[in-house]
Amino acid sequence: MTRVDPRIEAEAAAQVAADEARITGQARRRQALPLFGAFRQFWRHPSPPVITAALVVAVTGRVLSGAGTWWELLVPAVLLGLFPLLEWTVHVVVLHWRPRSIGRLVIDPHLAREHRAHHADPRDLPLVFIPFRSLVGMIVSLALLSWWLAPSATWGWTVLVTTYAVALGYEWTHYLVHSDYKPRTRVYRAIWRNHRLHHYKNEHYWFAVVTAGTADRLLGTYPDPGTVRSSPTVKALHSQDA
Repeated sequence: MTRVDPRIEAEAAAQVAADEARITGQARRRQALPLFGAFRQFWRHPSPPVITAALVVAVTGRVLSGAGTWWELLVPAVLLGLFPLLEWTVHVVVLHWRPRSIGRLVIDPHLAREHRAHHADPRDLPLVFIPFRSLVGMIVSLALLSWWLAPSATWGWTVLVTTYAVALGYEWTHYLVHSDYKPRTRVYRAIWRNHRLHHYKNEHYWFAVVTAGTADRLLGTYPDPGTVRSSPTVKALHSQDA
């Protein structure tokens, strides 16, 4: 196994500490967590096993349904291509939904309430994951939609395999950013910094979680952090509206 130069490790650790101090506005000590330790911790939460079980069912169904056609490769290609925009839209429209009142009726979805709690305490790991009730609804809804809209069983299973795999990847990345695992690669460091700016600098920018700097650049929510003021409501979404 190749040994990492201790000087490089020290420089990387110093850079991560400096980034966190700059982003959060406070230099606080973090206990280093190895990747394998983070991986074990990840599976202690209910969301990953549930998504994995759904993914196993979808893969099994796809294998048993036959060969299919090469055109089915369009499914993962299109879904992965659209994912940055879908991720941004869900984050902005659903998760950052402002509670609205129609007469005595208050429209405030469960996902939005849970996301406000997540912003209030970004280090509370159970709040990082998709809420269980919403997760089950998502899995069932995707299954019903794929069977209704897909032209064949093979296409339907391919859609489910792709979407469940993307959901699992999303959960892992989002969890890792909020865990005590320190960034070591350039790509992951960019994702880490982007999402922490959203949580600790200003909640109105940097909405991408897995695809840092993609849809945000396209839709104008990827400013230079030095030009953005620290938001007083970054941990209390919509509190000024109230």
